[in-house]
Amino acid sequence: MNLEKLKSALSDEPAYRYKQAYKAVFVDFAEKWEDVTNLPKLLREKLEQEFPLKIKSKIFESADGETAKALVFLDDENRIETVLMRHKDGRNTVCVSTQVGCPMGCDFCATGKLGFTRNLTADEIFIQVLLFARFLKGKQSVVTNVVFMGMGEPMLNYDNVMSAIKVLNDKDGFNIGARKISISTCGVVDGINKLAENPLQVNLAISLHAPTNELRSQIMPVNKTYDIDKLFDALKNYTEKTRNRITIEYILLAGVNDSEKDAYDLAQLLNKKLEKLFMVNLIPYNETDKYKSPNKESINAFKNELRLNGVEVSQRYRFGHDIEAACGQLAAKES
Repeated sequence: MNLEKLKSALSDEPAYRYKQAYKAVFVDFAEKWEDVTNLPKLLREKLEQEFPLKIKSKIFESADGETAKALVFLDDENRIETVLMRHKDGRNTVCVSTQVGCPMGCDFCATGKLGFTRNLTADEIFIQVLLFARFLKGKQSVVTNVVFMGMGEPMLNYDNVMSAIKVLNDKDGFNIGARKISISTCGVVDGINKLAENPLQVNLAISLHAPTNELRSQIMPVNKTYDIDKLFDALKNYTEKTRNRITIEYILLAGVNDSEKDAYDLAQLLNKKLEKLFMVNLIPYNETDKYKSPNKESINAFKNELRLNGVEVSQRYRFGHDIEAACGQLAAKES
């Protein structure tokens, strides 16, 4: 699916035809042009040939119905993953990928084991949301939030990510508010600085996962290029320019970064560097052969230590364990 192809296919038509077609795709979530009956039959047939609406994918639903994970097959036969999380408060969040694979090589990440193939186009990014918008339409529901936390590093594909966000944010299309869109980065400083200058006020999340350079470098190679000092200089610049609060993502790895000392060090770092413009989101790890998730006692002790030191903290609910909802697990299995 390519919006330029849609414009090209309608180039000889009145301008209102593009608006009708655009609405059919991004508001009505049509899956076949033959169902768009306000367009002439011959035009529908032409669009079916030049701009087909089919998204090649397999969707796997969790037993509890709270999670769906899709394997999306791209035109060049590469595959990516996207996940839908259905919250009890009515929110429906789509987690999208931005690259085929990932070049960052975080030691705990299944996607990192796949290596890096290429960046996704803006169209390949937003079709992940479109796929689940169609899925939810059948359940009389809608996508409310989008997080760029899937396969890949969004800040290394910044231009295409922002182009996709413009489509998602378009009031004549998906109409998803900027404050309901979050970009997560493992600490690519150049991208954070670009986002600080962007007038579209999307949310920023940082995959930190360790409170010290020594530990972070062991599990996240990016820290050797952008260490904690460089990262927090960029975050300070971001908060000064936007006054937006940053979400600090922290994956808990049993016996690696989950001690009460780690929690204390994390609290001291954040309180010193970010002046309360942050909150911490703790993420119990989806286990692999190498790393395990801490038990409930360790998680609670970590959480309590943060709170004792004045840090606002939440714990992410574990979605989709039975369908391998951690990024890269399904693609690795299916490849």
